[in-house]
Amino acid sequence: MNSEAANAVEQAVGHQFTDRSLLERALTHASFSQTGVRDLERLEFLGDRVLGLLTAEELWRCYPDLPEGQLAPRLNALVRKETCAEAARSFGLGKALRMSAGEEKTGGRDKDAILGDACEALLGALYVDGGLAAAKGAYDRFWGANFTHLMEGHRDAKTALQEWAQERGHGTPRYQELDREGPDHAPVFTIAVEVGDLKRETARGSSKQAAQMEAAKTLLRREGVWTS
Repeated sequence: MNSEAANAVEQAVGHQFTDRSLLERALTHASFSQTGVRDLERLEFLGDRVLGLLTAEELWRCYPDLPEGQLAPRLNALVRKETCAEAARSFGLGKALRMSAGEEKTGGRDKDAILGDACEALLGALYVDGGLAAAKGAYDRFWGANFTHLMEGHRDAKTALQEWAQERGHGTPRYQELDREGPDHAPVFTIAVEVGDLKRETARGSSKQAAQMEAAKTLLRREGVWTS
């Protein structure tokens, strides 16, 4: 294991491992385990549950009035593999991973699937080594610091708009097809979205769904709900 990179991971997550072998396992990809070294898969299994618990608790505290149906999509956005991969990059896991030469040649150190698994394994290792407090320390450094942005970046715009509209008493958003252009194999749709008495927004897309999504994004940004 790259000791310098592993030390940097410890610094990034704010925890020095008592049992260094746990960190070593969390940073060992399955392709490297063919040499007989234990890999990250069992720790990933545990870390996935730790991540889910920490995220559920954070959502429960931050949104005391939201029903379960509106908490669930937020949780999904925060624990998805791509989000975990972003966290892994912020912790510097790519440089510290042990993997086969073949996997490394194909860009394994920057693959979302590999980084996401490693991040979950790291949370599992932190939990075993230092309890929930150690795992939460790392969680707060990435998820806690980027909570709203992570949900906005990955949530379905139509779902987000519907939740926002209903929370403010505007009712359910209404979508209307205004125009359809182009040949059958490459159509372009123009869709309008209306929310309560607010000014409507329009957008174009290669499908009705894509145009609806873009219209919802535009309205969310105009109203300052989404800032990115």
